[in-house]
Amino acid sequence: MADEPNWEDIFGEQPAESAPKSAREAAAHGTDLSADSATPADGAVPVDPARSPHVGSTPQRSGQPMTRREARAAQDSAAAKRGDGSHLPAVTQAAREADAFATFEELTAGTTQPESNASAAAAAGTPNSSGEPPRKKRRWGLIIGLPLLIIALLGAGVAAYAWVNYEDKIREVLGWEIPNDFEGSGNGEEVVITVNSGDIGSDIARSLNVAGVTMSFDAFYDLLLAQETDPAFFPGNYSLQKEMSAQSALDALLDPENIVTDRLLITEGTTLPNALEIISETTGIALADLHAASEDLEHFGLPAEAVSLEGYLFPATYELDGSQDPYAVLDLMVNTMYEKLDAAGVAVEDRYRILTMAALVQREAGPNTDDFYKIARVFYNRLDQDMLLQSDATVAYGTGNLHTVWTTDAERADASNPYNTYANPGLPVGPIGLPGELAIDAAMNPADGDWLFFVPINLATGETVFTTNVDDHEAAAQQLRDWCAASDENGSYC
Repeated sequence: MADEPNWEDIFGEQPAESAPKSAREAAAHGTDLSADSATPADGAVPVDPARSPHVGSTPQRSGQPMTRREARAAQDSAAAKRGDGSHLPAVTQAAREADAFATFEELTAGTTQPESNASAAAAAGTPNSSGEPPRKKRRWGLIIGLPLLIIALLGAGVAAYAWVNYEDKIREVLGWEIPNDFEGSGNGEEVVITVNSGDIGSDIARSLNVAGVTMSFDAFYDLLLAQETDPAFFPGNYSLQKEMSAQSALDALLDPENIVTDRLLITEGTTLPNALEIISETTGIALADLHAASEDLEHFGLPAEAVSLEGYLFPATYELDGSQDPYAVLDLMVNTMYEKLDAAGVAVEDRYRILTMAALVQREAGPNTDDFYKIARVFYNRLDQDMLLQSDATVAYGTGNLHTVWTTDAERADASNPYNTYANPGLPVGPIGLPGELAIDAAMNPADGDWLFFVPINLATGETVFTTNVDDHEAAAQQLRDWCAASDENGSYC
């Protein structure tokens, strides 16, 4: 470019008036204003011939200050004689180390210093014949180091990816077994586990793991498979602790002393038949007496459309004193549901409709609270467009399969099932479980959206895909089928 200074302009001899005037300026120019080299009034830096072995190469010019290069050379010569290492250039350690590496531009331009007297002088740590400080021979460190660094980073990335995606296989190859079971009988933090009628080993293994009682599903499930005889589990609520070994958890569930009798716990989504069994186990009330009381719908003031007490018992924890009869316990739960509906703004005449929708949402939704409102919207959209709801959960409930949402082609085609929303239009004939406050609120306040389909693709996390067309829905449904088939633990949810 025009007017760009050349090399000599930058590093050539400078006029006297450009000499540094202060210690800060001297440091910036590479000169030394220490006591050993006091600066005369005219700004020249003197050199002591008696202390410099190379004084002949840097003659003083009478009446003229030396250039910075001459001053530096003389200074280095004097320091070399003293042997204190101060003849080296006045730069920081970081700068000296950086100088050992040639820059990319210098290397590619062929500017590395060849073997010569100058390089020999540099190797000896002394100034060269021109009086300049020795230049260190350039090295190929940067050229070699940069690719190595890139390779190392790439290797680390590959290793991290492999560990995240193939940890189990890596551990298997290397013999690094990952622990899957706690030790001991718990950490002292109580957890109430509900065993429902019809629960099998995989159901209980999943419940224990989700609640934090056992470290893994496999720890308890594999223990059950190793038993000579199948353990007998009775419905009810059991007091356990978090972080129990699988064996300790099994022993606790088989010990009647751990059944909770002073608190009645009914969880969201529990069905009426299971709720009655848990009430019986908790209170000691005969199950037959509870069934008889639950069929007296007029006593509980249910809407005329109600076909059973299903959906009208509010799921919660109730403190009991042991004196309640069947009607007293059921009255407590029904009245609590009415209070929750009133608080949510549900009119008396809308109780049946809202509870039916809320129970459907409760059964279909996973742990993601936002999905409750989106699922409600899907069902309302389908009703508005005169589409069949096509809920497998309703079909399964009508067949008596209360622990699954999977159905067969024949079951979905059976219009005699009043809960079959594949064959019958509109809402099912009544609730299919006990909804909680969140599901009730979703039924009252659905999200905005134009979705017509949804399907969970991971029942453990509740990840759900919402779509507006059949093709996308079918693709998501296949993801769910693949997930269910991936492991025994996954299968326990399906």
